[in-house]
Amino acid sequence: MECLIGIKGKDFVLVASDNMAAHSIIAIKHDAQKQFELSDKMVMAVSGDAGDMTNYAEYIQKNLKLYEMVQGYKLSPNAAANFSRKVLAKALRSSPYMVNLLLAGVDDNGEPSLYFMDYLASMAKENYAAHGYGSFFILSTMDRYYKEDMTKDEALELLKKCIKEVQSRFIVNLNAFSVK
Repeated sequence: MECLIGIKGKDFVLVASDNMAAHSIIAIKHDAQKQFELSDKMVMAVSGDAGDMTNYAEYIQKNLKLYEMVQGYKLSPNAAANFSRKVLAKALRSSPYMVNLLLAGVDDNGEPSLYFMDYLASMAKENYAAHGYGSFFILSTMDRYYKEDMTKDEALELLKKCIKEVQSRFIVNLNAFSVK
């Protein structure tokens, strides 16, 4: 029942996620953390099994930090996305992570990136993306209103439209979202 949303603008990326942790039809908590900061310019929004979500996100966070400490510089969003995808692909054959994610960031040149990944380790660089059942409503809204040269205010308005659409049409009430 989870919902992740990402919108790339000309010099920024917005990522939103619902705050509900659920198991089947039971809401477990309404303040779940689904966004993980990978660096000061990079964030990863993750949905899926609660244990896998936390385990995978923390593994990626810690390994990117370790890389920075050993090598002396931070990975770009592109490199971090490829590393994250490699971890998913390696685990696929033994103990797969049942997670879907959006990885967003801005590189040192100010170029924004948004990567869409699923639990089968497929990856695509997108201008906008969504995961979860809400994506059926979100993607049609994005198709209609998204523009490549959006300002932050326009992107926030589009994000609000997407969230409103999910909240009005979706049978499950996802009443709280976090945005970074």
